[in-house]
Amino acid sequence: MEGDQKVNSTSPAPAAEPAMMIEEWNGTSSTKLTKTATITSTSHSSISIQRSSNAFTHISQRILQAFVPEGYPTSVTPDYFPFQVWDSLQGLSTYVRMMLSTQALLSAIGVGEKSATVIGATFQWFLRDLTGMLGGVLFTCYQGSNLDSNAKMWRLVADLMNDLGMLMDLVSPLFPSAFVFIVCIGSLSRSFTGVASGATRAALTQHFALENNAADIAAKEGSQETLATMIGMALGMLLARLTIGHSFPIWISFLSLTMFHMYANYKAVCCLSLNTLNCERCSIVLSHFLKTGQVLSPKKVSSMEHVLPLWMTSWNLKGGDSLYKQVRLGVRVSSLDSLAMVDLLQSAGSHYKKEKYLLQQKGGIIRIITHKDSAGADILQSFIHALVMAKLDDQDGGSMSSEGQSWMDKHYEVFVLKLQSSGWKTERLLSSSVVWRANWLVNYSDGKHD
Repeated sequence: MEGDQKVNSTSPAPAAEPAMMIEEWNGTSSTKLTKTATITSTSHSSISIQRSSNAFTHISQRILQAFVPEGYPTSVTPDYFPFQVWDSLQGLSTYVRMMLSTQALLSAIGVGEKSATVIGATFQWFLRDLTGMLGGVLFTCYQGSNLDSNAKMWRLVADLMNDLGMLMDLVSPLFPSAFVFIVCIGSLSRSFTGVASGATRAALTQHFALENNAADIAAKEGSQETLATMIGMALGMLLARLTIGHSFPIWISFLSLTMFHMYANYKAVCCLSLNTLNCERCSIVLSHFLKTGQVLSPKKVSSMEHVLPLWMTSWNLKGGDSLYKQVRLGVRVSSLDSLAMVDLLQSAGSHYKKEKYLLQQKGGIIRIITHKDSAGADILQSFIHALVMAKLDDQDGGSMSSEGQSWMDKHYEVFVLKLQSSGWKTERLLSSSVVWRANWLVNYSDGKHD
């Protein structure tokens, strides 16, 4: 009977819900992340949050991100941090001194004196600014295209000219009759600073950028400079307040800060390990390769090259190589004498049939005539070829055209590969602009030409 039947059925137990966990990470780069929290769920209504960092750490990281490039330190070169430290210190000293020089300049114009007229002060300020504008344009015309070839040297020169400009402002009240002339000289000096500093900063930003992040580096540089400016202005106003009316403390403070500014700039450029080849770095690397068969690293070369202007290198010897001084790049053909032209035409049909440059040797000087279609790599090759000839000429004292060509055929490709493996960029040579070029045709007896 149905009533007597027993149905033994058991409903299956509900399956256990899996525990879910989500980790929260914070950071601007996949290589530099910080775990901030772990969120765990054991049921629909049970969630636990375990924080790995406090609010202060998070805020400090956000503030730091306003001053360092995204992904720091892997997104920039190793020399970025020491350079920025010294660069910020020199900037700080500049803004402190600026308060002293501006105070002296305003006093010389007549601010605070009843006898001073608005139109007179305005006219003097206008002449000062106009001189600076014209100086900046002229400096750009003559040196604008050459600044990246010696970024270290021009970086130092720019700040030295800025020091001279502030010195002129500080001196101007001492010579009322020559006030306009002195402040115009100071403005002219600072105009050189603006052009050279801006151009070299652009070159250094490209050097620091490892992940095509030049814009980010430039933006963070602006933040760092703004912070240094605010601190420097505050300290400068305090110093100006304490030294007002006392010439001796003003001059002691100004000269002391200037010496520190020059030292900080020198240390900053010495920290740089540029991996681009300019004339001097190319000469240093090649000379070492000719002796040992090995290529020096950019860091090693940075400690050997000169960072001061060439006229100061006679006492600033640090192991650099001067072989590049025997090479003249981009020589104008019509400037050569007739014998040199004959030699040049003969070499065009013998040694340099396949090259986009010609070399002419006379009196220990190697002249490079570049082809009108030569690219950056061709100019680099021509310069290395000229350095080889200059080195062989120093050793044996004879004409080394065939020996130099033989070395290039055997070793040039190996040399370039070793340069690349050591971290050097070999796309071009950083040098003065090559404005004179040439085109040559080799005629044969059958009427054909190349």
